Amino acid sequence: MPPLCLRSPRLSLFSQTCPSFQWLPLLPLHYSRPASHASQGRANKAAPGPGKRLGAKKGASELVVPGNIIFRQRGTHWFPGENCDMGRDHTIFAKEKGYVCFYKDPETHPKRKYIGVVFERGMKLPVPRNKPRIRRLGLVGREREMGTLATSTPPGVISGEGDEGLEVGGMIELGDTLRQQDRRTKEKVLELKKMELKQGYQYRESNAHIGRAAERAQVKVREYQRGDRSLARRKSKARKASSAAKMALSSRKKKGSKKGSKK
Repeated sequence: MPPLCLRSPRLSLFSQTCPSFQWLPLLPLHYSRPASHASQGRANKAAPGPGKRLGAKKGASELVVPGNIIFRQRGTHWFPGENCDMGRDHTIFAKEKGYVCFYKDPETHPKRKYIGVVFERGMKLPVPRNKPRIRRLGLVGREREMGTLATSTPPGVISGEGDEGLEVGGMIELGDTLRQQDRRTKEKVLELKKMELKQGYQYRESNAHIGRAAERAQVKVREYQRGDRSLARRKSKARKASSAAKMALSSRKKKGSKKGSKK
């Protein structure tokens, strides 16, 4: 079958004169490329991502430090208890250094499960209602040392009479108690500084007492005069005037230098 070609009068005349000429087929007017990727169905849907690694990250009685994640969850399957807190994504983390404890608190909520942190291994939560909470303040414990003890009493002091002599294990502890000593030192400080009760329940020195501090320290100062109150004001005015004059002089010099350069 001869190849198809576009027929026209001129082309037909040319074909008659040149019968050996072979016509080539014409290309179509539009060309469509076949798809190499599926556009429908399950081809473009989201693929399952990696797991979020939810669950317990620390076990019971395991040591944690502040910031350690104890449990990751979606929703509140577990609630933060003693020394714990919850993040925005319901992650429970430790707020203090200690050991993890999983427990229930029927008095607070009978159906909720809590995660807490205790300071000693083996402690149990919740703490009884009447028992004080154990808090970690970062203090260092140390045994209290006894004060100076004497075997004999000074003249004028009789053991067993009044509060000045106290028998401790067959020995006499001299001096007043710490509370009495603290009260006496406070009274001495108030008397020395002439403290007065001011507004807002604050103890402070009077202005007259503060003004005589140099006199008590035997430091010579110039006597106060009422006319000298405006001395600082006069000095500041003179200082401003001198600075303004200097600025004006410097500006004149700059203008003169510019005119000379132009010439």
